[in-house]
Amino acid sequence: MRNLLENPHGFSVSLVLDGLLVGIFAGCISVIYRLLLNNAEKLLFAIIHFTKGKPLWIAGWFCVLILMGWIVGCFMSFEGMASGSGIPQVQGEMKGYLNQNWYRVLISKIIGGTLCILGGLSLGREGPSVQLGAMAAKGLAKITKTSPTKERYMMTCGAGAGLAAAFNAPLAGVMFSLEELQKNFNSSMLVCIISGSVVSDFISKNVFGLSPVFDFHLKAALPLNHYWLLVILGILLGLCGAFYNFIMLKGQDLFGAMKKIPPKYRIILPFIVSGIVCYTLPSILAGGHAMISLITGHTLLMSTMLLLLISKFFFSAFCFGSGAPGGIFFPMLILGAYIGAIYGTVVIGMTGIESFYLVNFITISMAGFFTAIVRAPITGILLIAEMTGTFEHFLSLAVVCIISYLVAHLLKSEPIYASLLGRILAKNGFEETKEADHKLLRGFAVGAASIADGKKVKDVPWPDHCLIVTLNRGEEELIAKGSTLIHAGDTIIALIDENYLGMVTESIQLICGEIQADI
Repeated sequence: MRNLLENPHGFSVSLVLDGLLVGIFAGCISVIYRLLLNNAEKLLFAIIHFTKGKPLWIAGWFCVLILMGWIVGCFMSFEGMASGSGIPQVQGEMKGYLNQNWYRVLISKIIGGTLCILGGLSLGREGPSVQLGAMAAKGLAKITKTSPTKERYMMTCGAGAGLAAAFNAPLAGVMFSLEELQKNFNSSMLVCIISGSVVSDFISKNVFGLSPVFDFHLKAALPLNHYWLLVILGILLGLCGAFYNFIMLKGQDLFGAMKKIPPKYRIILPFIVSGIVCYTLPSILAGGHAMISLITGHTLLMSTMLLLLISKFFFSAFCFGSGAPGGIFFPMLILGAYIGAIYGTVVIGMTGIESFYLVNFITISMAGFFTAIVRAPITGILLIAEMTGTFEHFLSLAVVCIISYLVAHLLKSEPIYASLLGRILAKNGFEETKEADHKLLRGFAVGAASIADGKKVKDVPWPDHCLIVTLNRGEEELIAKGSTLIHAGDTIIALIDENYLGMVTESIQLICGEIQADI
């Protein structure tokens, strides 16, 4: 018998199979959500075109918007964890703070998110797709009655699969799960996430085709003698990213200050504002596909780009601040693209470099702006490279992302999802500590005839870098003392050093009988 602590081959194989299964479920749900949102956006613009210039129809549309806002508010009251982006909620569950109801989140997020896009709110599909993928994986884990540890692996895999399906970007899905959610590069986790993201991407591309999300045609890489322009751009994006995070949180504060209006009715407000925008500046509605088509197919005036940028920025902050179910991911990239378009137009006019480099500045700015806001540079680089269908501009992407990351960090701007998670935890009575960034709680079910069964806590050969905190026995929670006797059916709660998560997890699983050694 080979010791699984030295060769976790069997565990890794099972994780690959779990990843494939999660990829199928998470991919299908994310694709369905993406189809619903795409069709909702098309229907929105069809309604605007039909009602424009017809006062009675416009009044009727405003009534429909108010009704949709009320329905969305009811769903958010039904399941609060479905509000907003969804990424902070997944992070909170990964850290052991939250325990989401997977089927309620799925129902509320899909229906609420679709109504928000139909109503024209400036929200994205990508954050919700991460949460939907994670909840699909959690549901699968619950149905198959897998172990708590495997469930967390599957949820992380599902989150990556959801992002992969939303963007047709499997590498970005893998990296986002590791860099932003798990915050470590555990090899066992890696094979699981890769399997799920690849399967999910395959499903997505069978539905939406092989074309990248953004149809940018990059003619040539920016010459090295012009890289000083990228340094300035990186600084600008770092400043803009810090300001973006500040305004997004202020948007939440604005709605939080509306004490006299019940939370479920506050969501009606962005729907009403959206009704006004429908007939004044419809390009900034929904995710922002209309804005992208404007800068890729037309040469816009500087004043027009500034108007669209500022309007989209504050409209997005207002919509997201309401707690409506939708993300900031795609609108964030649109804003980054417009910052790049404005900067590129100015630079081309002042330096006389070839005009086709404008597309370079647009795509590079998307990655840099994302990095300054989320603080996940590797994900930002891979995401834009996959979304534009080329890796030829990797160096310029890396330069801008690193600089924007440093500037945002020096400004002491907290990563947006970390800030949002802190607010969710505070609302639910938790306080996130710095220690929590390095230690993770994990639960392990003790099996009959396992190494731990029938032994005292002090007599079990626990691995280093962990602390046994409690034993859950039915409804009873026992403080783990050296003399506490472990029984089959107990759930052992361990505090594990994040840097050794994979090794320690596999060791405790073997001790508790969740996995078996290879023969």
